[in-house]
Amino acid sequence: MNYQKLGEPAENGRNQLVVFILDEQRYALHLLAVERVACVVEIAPLPKAPEIVVGVIDLQGRIVPVVNIRKRFRLPDREMGLSNQLIIANTSRRTIAFVVDSVTDVAERAEREVITAEKILPGLEYLEGVIKLDDGIVFIHDLDRFFSLEEEKQLNDATDRL
Repeated sequence: MNYQKLGEPAENGRNQLVVFILDEQRYALHLLAVERVACVVEIAPLPKAPEIVVGVIDLQGRIVPVVNIRKRFRLPDREMGLSNQLIIANTSRRTIAFVVDSVTDVAERAEREVITAEKILPGLEYLEGVIKLDDGIVFIHDLDRFFSLEEEKQLNDATDRL
């Protein structure tokens, strides 16, 4: 993987994180995992994909699955609008797009300021850790644990048919 995971030494001892919002709560991804942020575009359905996959987009000739991250965090569904954004990010296995309410900024924090998920509650799924900002906390999302093995297999089977 091309980004620094929590617990691994950063080159400068700092984590750079792209902060985004879902229903007033802030989440983050490692900056180096994020390829780009884009406006919402037309999403084509993907038959037989996992429930959290909304469909696919054509990103300069690459077919990229679009994920409804709200389902993963058990947030209420909301209709996508023109104000939503897509975060195009790379996991260790594939490129995926997340539909988010908005991307707010890039936060940089020293490694020692990050509270790992294991210190909060051992076994927390999908979260790598938490950082505190002046105006609240931000949950750091772990891209490599986003899909279960079954979802990964199901997504591979669905995209292989394209």
